[in-house]
Amino acid sequence: MTSFSKAASLLLLGVSYVSARGAPISSAFVNGGSRSFRHSVVRNAGEKLPIVGGEDIMSEKVHGTSEKPVMKELKWGCDYATADRICNFNRHYAEHAGYWQTTEYLKQVDRAEPTKYFDAVTGNHLFTAPVGRDMEAYLKESNSHGWPSFRDEEVNWDYVRCLPNGECVSITGTHLGHNLPDGTGNRYCINLVCVAGQPAEGQE
Repeated sequence: MTSFSKAASLLLLGVSYVSARGAPISSAFVNGGSRSFRHSVVRNAGEKLPIVGGEDIMSEKVHGTSEKPVMKELKWGCDYATADRICNFNRHYAEHAGYWQTTEYLKQVDRAEPTKYFDAVTGNHLFTAPVGRDMEAYLKESNSHGWPSFRDEEVNWDYVRCLPNGECVSITGTHLGHNLPDGTGNRYCINLVCVAGQPAEGQE
Protein backbone atom coordinates (compact mmCIF):
# COMPACT_ATOMS: atom_id res chain seq x y z
CA MET A 1 0.00 0.00 0.00
CA THR A 2 1.37 3.42 -0.89
CA SER A 3 1.92 5.98 1.84
CA PHE A 4 -0.86 8.08 0.31
CA SER A 5 -3.46 5.34 0.32
CA LYS A 6 -2.39 4.27 3.80
CA ALA A 7 -2.84 7.83 5.12
CA ALA A 8 -6.21 8.13 3.39
CA SER A 9 -7.37 4.81 4.79
CA LEU A 10 -6.36 5.73 8.32
CA LEU A 11 -8.01 9.14 8.10
CA LEU A 12 -11.33 7.74 6.92
CA LEU A 13 -11.67 5.35 9.85
CA GLY A 14 -13.08 8.29 11.79
CA VAL A 15 -13.15 9.49 15.34
CA SER A 16 -15.57 6.79 16.46
CA TYR A 17 -12.64 4.45 17.01
CA VAL A 18 -10.84 7.03 19.12
CA SER A 19 -13.98 7.73 21.13
CA ALA A 20 -14.55 4.06 21.70
CA ARG A 21 -11.12 3.70 23.22
CA GLY A 22 -11.81 6.62 25.55
CA ALA A 23 -8.22 6.64 26.79
CA PRO A 24 -4.90 7.99 25.51
CA ILE A 25 -3.39 5.84 22.76
CA SER A 26 0.07 5.39 24.23
CA SER A 27 1.28 3.28 21.30
CA ALA A 28 0.87 6.31 19.06
CA PHE A 29 3.81 8.10 20.68
CA VAL A 30 7.41 8.01 19.65
CA ASN A 31 9.56 8.36 22.82
CA GLY A 32 12.04 10.18 22.88
CA GLY A 33 7.40 39.07 17.66
CA SER A 34 4.82 37.18 15.24
CA ARG A 35 4.85 37.52 11.47
CA SER A 36 1.87 37.99 9.22
CA PHE A 37 0.43 35.16 7.12
CA ARG A 38 1.39 37.03 3.97
CA HIS A 39 4.99 37.29 5.14
CA SER A 40 5.06 33.58 5.83
CA VAL A 41 3.82 32.75 2.33
CA VAL A 42 6.37 35.08 0.74
CA ARG A 43 9.18 33.72 2.91
CA ASN A 44 8.39 30.17 1.83
CA ALA A 45 7.59 30.90 -1.80
CA GLY A 46 10.82 29.31 -3.02
CA GLU A 47 10.66 26.27 -0.73
CA LYS A 48 9.40 22.85 -1.72
CA LEU A 49 6.06 22.22 -0.04
CA PRO A 50 5.02 20.81 2.25
CA ILE A 51 7.76 21.70 4.70
CA VAL A 52 8.74 18.42 6.31
CA GLY A 53 9.29 17.99 10.03
CA GLY A 54 10.76 15.15 12.07
CA GLU A 55 9.11 12.64 14.39
CA ASP A 56 10.57 14.49 17.37
CA ILE A 57 7.81 17.09 16.95
CA MET A 58 5.30 14.47 18.07
CA SER A 59 7.31 13.03 20.96
CA GLU A 60 5.39 12.40 24.17
CA LYS A 61 5.11 15.49 26.34
CA VAL A 62 3.23 16.63 29.45
CA HIS A 63 -0.20 16.15 27.84
CA GLY A 64 0.07 13.60 25.06
CA THR A 65 2.01 15.13 22.19
CA SER A 66 1.45 18.66 23.56
CA GLU A 67 2.48 20.56 26.66
CA LYS A 68 -1.13 21.24 27.67
CA PRO A 69 -4.75 20.34 26.81
CA VAL A 70 -6.81 22.10 24.16
CA MET A 71 -8.41 25.36 25.26
CA LYS A 72 -11.88 25.14 26.81
CA GLU A 73 -13.56 27.80 24.67
CA LEU A 74 -13.32 26.43 21.14
CA LYS A 75 -14.90 28.15 18.17
CA TRP A 76 -18.05 27.00 16.37
CA GLY A 77 -19.25 24.87 19.28
CA CYS A 78 -16.59 22.22 18.70
CA ASP A 79 -16.55 19.48 21.32
CA TYR A 80 -13.75 19.77 23.88
CA ALA A 81 -13.30 16.05 24.60
CA THR A 82 -13.16 15.17 20.91
CA ALA A 83 -10.70 17.97 20.25
CA ASP A 84 -8.38 16.94 23.08
CA ARG A 85 -8.29 13.30 21.95
CA ILE A 86 -7.70 14.14 18.30
CA CYS A 87 -5.14 16.88 18.94
CA ASN A 88 -3.09 15.34 21.74
CA PHE A 89 -3.59 11.57 21.97
CA ASN A 90 -3.81 10.57 18.35
CA ARG A 91 -1.59 10.15 15.34
CA HIS A 92 -3.83 8.55 12.74
CA TYR A 93 -7.55 9.02 13.33
CA ALA A 94 -10.00 11.84 12.72
CA GLU A 95 -13.25 13.43 13.67
CA HIS A 96 -15.93 11.66 11.65
CA ALA A 97 -16.44 12.74 8.05
CA GLY A 98 -18.80 15.69 7.90
CA TYR A 99 -18.37 16.58 11.59
CA TRP A 100 -17.49 20.15 10.63
CA GLN A 101 -20.95 20.52 9.07
CA THR A 102 -22.67 19.54 12.34
CA THR A 103 -21.08 22.45 14.22
CA GLU A 104 -21.92 26.15 14.02
CA TYR A 105 -19.12 26.63 11.49
CA LEU A 106 -21.22 27.02 8.34
CA LYS A 107 -23.53 29.47 10.11
CA GLN A 108 -20.74 31.61 11.53
CA VAL A 109 -17.86 31.53 9.04
CA ASP A 110 -17.26 34.75 7.12
CA ARG A 111 -18.41 34.33 3.52
CA ALA A 112 -16.94 37.63 2.32
CA GLU A 113 -13.41 37.63 3.76
CA PRO A 114 -10.81 34.90 4.39
CA THR A 115 -10.97 33.25 7.82
CA LYS A 116 -7.94 32.54 10.02
CA TYR A 117 -7.76 29.18 11.78
CA PHE A 118 -5.91 28.79 15.08
CA ASP A 119 -4.33 25.86 16.88
CA ALA A 120 -6.81 24.47 19.43
CA VAL A 121 -3.97 24.02 21.93
CA THR A 122 -1.71 27.06 21.51
CA GLY A 123 -3.81 29.58 19.59
CA ASN A 124 -1.14 29.94 16.92
CA HIS A 125 -2.30 30.94 13.45
CA LEU A 126 -2.16 27.83 11.24
CA PHE A 127 -4.32 28.38 8.15
CA THR A 128 -6.13 31.14 6.27
CA ALA A 129 -8.83 30.34 3.72
CA PRO A 130 -9.83 30.95 1.10
CA VAL A 131 -6.62 32.18 -0.57
CA GLY A 132 -6.32 32.01 -4.36
CA ARG A 133 -9.92 30.84 -4.71
CA ASP A 134 -13.34 31.94 -3.54
CA MET A 135 -15.30 30.70 -0.55
CA GLU A 136 -17.61 28.65 -2.72
CA ALA A 137 -14.68 26.68 -4.14
CA TYR A 138 -13.18 26.11 -0.68
CA LEU A 139 -16.47 24.88 0.77
CA LYS A 140 -17.22 22.70 -2.25
CA GLU A 141 -13.86 20.95 -1.98
CA SER A 142 -14.16 20.54 1.80
CA ASN A 143 -17.66 19.14 1.41
CA SER A 144 -16.59 16.64 -1.23
CA HIS A 145 -13.86 15.22 1.00
CA GLY A 146 -15.62 15.41 4.37
CA TRP A 147 -13.13 17.67 6.17
CA PRO A 148 -11.89 21.27 5.78
CA SER A 149 -9.34 21.08 2.96
CA PHE A 150 -6.54 23.60 2.59
CA ARG A 151 -4.00 24.22 -0.18
CA ASP A 152 -0.32 25.20 0.00
CA GLU A 153 -0.97 28.93 -0.15
CA GLU A 154 -3.48 28.67 2.71
CA VAL A 155 -0.98 27.18 5.18
CA ASN A 156 1.05 29.29 7.61
CA TRP A 157 4.34 27.41 7.40
CA ASP A 158 5.69 29.28 10.42
CA TYR A 159 3.70 26.83 12.55
CA VAL A 160 2.77 23.84 10.35
CA ARG A 161 4.81 20.84 9.27
CA CYS A 162 4.15 17.55 7.50
CA LEU A 163 5.87 14.35 8.54
CA PRO A 164 7.24 11.94 5.91
CA ASN A 165 4.12 9.74 6.20
CA GLY A 166 1.82 12.66 5.36
CA GLU A 167 0.68 13.48 8.88
CA CYS A 168 0.08 17.22 9.23
CA VAL A 169 1.02 18.68 12.62
CA SER A 170 1.78 21.94 14.36
CA ILE A 171 5.35 22.62 15.41
CA THR A 172 4.28 22.28 19.06
CA GLY A 173 2.86 18.76 18.62
CA THR A 174 -0.83 19.23 17.78
CA HIS A 175 -2.09 16.58 15.37
CA LEU A 176 -4.01 18.40 12.61
CA GLY A 177 -4.78 15.89 9.87
CA HIS A 178 -3.03 14.54 6.77
CA ASN A 179 -1.73 15.75 3.45
CA LEU A 180 -3.67 13.81 0.81
CA PRO A 181 -2.49 15.17 -2.55
CA ASP A 182 -4.77 15.06 -5.57
CA GLY A 183 -4.38 15.95 -9.23
CA THR A 184 -4.02 19.66 -8.50
CA GLY A 185 -1.40 19.41 -5.74
CA ASN A 186 -1.12 19.09 -1.99
CA ARG A 187 -4.40 18.98 -0.10
CA TYR A 188 -4.29 19.27 3.67
CA CYS A 189 -7.32 17.46 5.06
CA ILE A 190 -7.70 18.98 8.55
CA ASN A 191 -9.89 18.24 11.56
CA LEU A 192 -11.99 21.29 12.39
CA VAL A 193 -11.60 20.61 16.13
CA CYS A 194 -7.82 21.00 15.76
CA VAL A 195 -8.06 24.49 14.23
CA ALA A 196 -10.97 25.83 16.28
CA GLY A 197 -8.80 27.63 18.80
CA GLN A 198 -9.06 31.22 19.93
CA PRO A 199 -6.09 33.33 18.75
CA ALA A 200 -3.17 33.68 21.12
CA GLU A 201 -1.90 37.17 21.87
CA GLY A 202 -0.34 38.64 18.75
CA GLN A 203 -1.82 35.98 16.45
CA GLU A 204 -4.94 37.81 15.34
